[in-house]
Amino acid sequence: MFLRPRVRQPAMIRRYGPVTAIGLLAGATLGLGLIRVPAGLLSAATSSDDVGCTDPRVVDGDTLRCGKTRIRLSGIDAPELPGHCARGRACTPGDPFASTDNLRALVSGAVMTCRQTDTDRYGRTVARCSVRGRDLSCAQVAGGFAVRRYAPLSCP
Repeated sequence: MFLRPRVRQPAMIRRYGPVTAIGLLAGATLGLGLIRVPAGLLSAATSSDDVGCTDPRVVDGDTLRCGKTRIRLSGIDAPELPGHCARGRACTPGDPFASTDNLRALVSGAVMTCRQTDTDRYGRTVARCSVRGRDLSCAQVAGGFAVRRYAPLSCP
């Protein structure tokens, strides 16, 4: 008869079991910041819907990109860039380039914070976003670069 040598399991596995031990180690690693979790995954796992973006890219007067996430500003509609207004749709009048440039100036070199309110039919995150404490939707409307549309918008 052949006897196998007895292998002693680590104390954490003996005490909590292998699955729980792995969960505890993963949680501690995340808590210490040793693993970077994509913002979308982290915000889905937490109670807060706030998402920060250090380098937002302006697409047009009411849409931005934060990494791969497309964000549509809530409660406004800005003039469409040439070729973007669907046939038969009454698009918002105005200068789309001025609207885009104004939004670009508002977010330039600043951290943008967004709170998701919805997801639109194109898969974009609809959110209330602010920079330096200034709501971007309200700033676009106040400057005449967008109109209120699609959702209630309360501006100071």
